[in-house]
Amino acid sequence: MRADSGAEQRKASQDIDDSSQLVRRVGLASAGCVIVANMVGSGIFTTSGFIMQMLGDPWWLLACWLVGGLIALTGALSYGELGARLPHAGGEYVFLRESFGPAWAFLSGWVSLVVGFSAPIAASAVAAAGYLLQAWPGAPQEPFLAMGGLALTAENLLALFFIAAFTLLHAKSLGLGISILNVLTVFKILVLAVLIAAGLSLWPASEPWSPLAAMGSQAPDAGSVATALVFVSFAYSGFNAAAYLGGEIKNPRRNLPLALMWGTGLVMVLYLLLNVAYLAALGPAGIPGVKEIGALAAKALLGPGAGRALSAAVCLCLLSGLGAMILAGPRVYFAMARDGLFLGFLGRIDPASGLPSNAIWLQCLIAAIMVLTASFEALLFYIGFTLSLFAALAVAGLFALRRRDPRPVAFRVPGYPLTPLVFIAANLAMVGFALVDNPWRGLPSGITLASGLALYWFFRKRMNKSGR
Repeated sequence: MRADSGAEQRKASQDIDDSSQLVRRVGLASAGCVIVANMVGSGIFTTSGFIMQMLGDPWWLLACWLVGGLIALTGALSYGELGARLPHAGGEYVFLRESFGPAWAFLSGWVSLVVGFSAPIAASAVAAAGYLLQAWPGAPQEPFLAMGGLALTAENLLALFFIAAFTLLHAKSLGLGISILNVLTVFKILVLAVLIAAGLSLWPASEPWSPLAAMGSQAPDAGSVATALVFVSFAYSGFNAAAYLGGEIKNPRRNLPLALMWGTGLVMVLYLLLNVAYLAALGPAGIPGVKEIGALAAKALLGPGAGRALSAAVCLCLLSGLGAMILAGPRVYFAMARDGLFLGFLGRIDPASGLPSNAIWLQCLIAAIMVLTASFEALLFYIGFTLSLFAALAVAGLFALRRRDPRPVAFRVPGYPLTPLVFIAANLAMVGFALVDNPWRGLPSGITLASGLALYWFFRKRMNKSGR
């Protein structure tokens, strides 16, 4: 009887994370799809135009995407060991709680709520709406309503609809949400493959270097390169997405590191090839400042009709990323609430779905507000800048965790300590140079961190009064 009871307990511990009561239903392939879906979103389909405007040189454009990918890969390897050591729901919140304590963990969770997920959800929804409107020739261009800095446009209304629809889906069924996410991710890779193949097929054989010709004679300054890398880091920011589902991944000590590595590596290759396709389609002079660069490239490569169809397909690709973020983010706020460091109702699980529905809907509300109030380019920098800081801090926590518990785990980051040090140094340098170039750009991030500290003080004081 005792042996049977022990076997049952071991089986239960494999299926359910004791700290959260979240069921382990996500396999290796699905975890990798969450990463690809998170990464391949509004960043690659919108940022290259802004980056080219800053740098003015296709070689520097490609170099930034390559360097950004390598930095993300060092981060993915580091997160792989963090996830193997702490395979629980919450991602960076859990990592920082165990390495540096509750204050840093709370700040990380607050940043995840506002910057890590709600802001990218808003950006992805706006980008998806923009691409769908590119496929709709008669789409209304003028705002339906304008009040001060608030404008209600067709793009905003569509973005709000996308956020509400995917939130409803992921608040009701994990299985259905994951299945749709997997299908959209495969579809997304096929769309990227079509764009890449079309671009490479049109690369000029007679003048092979013409799409790579610089638009100016001067090399970009360090501040411009750092700012460009901040935009690139936004596009790569989903490399750690599967870490947030640590409490729901099967055999997480093996599957989580593998998913982080293959997902990030695949996306890096796709990003480089897609930028080559943009250059082949539009040339260096046709890229700067373009927001819906994928739609413009598709029309140039395939003609207006096929280009519109591909714009609609890119919209679906962006919705894949939107769904992945709506899925992953609430697990952070759920973990915070369970620790008593956030609003208690966010730690409740819907008995019908087994999901943290309250946390999912709070995220929806914040993302909707951002859709209506923030400019797209400002959102991109805000996201990339703030997340770079906390990703570096989370990876720094690996040193503290190893020192505290040097025992080997299922996955250890190769090249330690150089690999995590490269990630930390690259992110801090990028943030530092970007601040020197334009200190005011860091103000929204500073306000976010200050408000997070104030909230931590409030919740900590409430915990002390209750004797927790």
